[in-house]
Amino acid sequence: MHSVIRLTGLGRSTIYRLIADQQFPCPVRLGLRAVAWRRADLDRWSEARPSAKH
Repeated sequence: MHSVIRLTGLGRSTIYRLIADQQFPCPVRLGLRAVAWRRADLDRWSEARPSAKH
């Protein structure tokens, strides 16, 4: 989770809210209390996001 937060710049609750809204890749269960995200899924999600133009 820490790596995902660092990579996306989103907070934990925001990530889980986006997952519930089907706007963020679902995690992969590693164990009873452990999940992870596939880097390729996060990269695709990041590329599909609109970029801010300043």
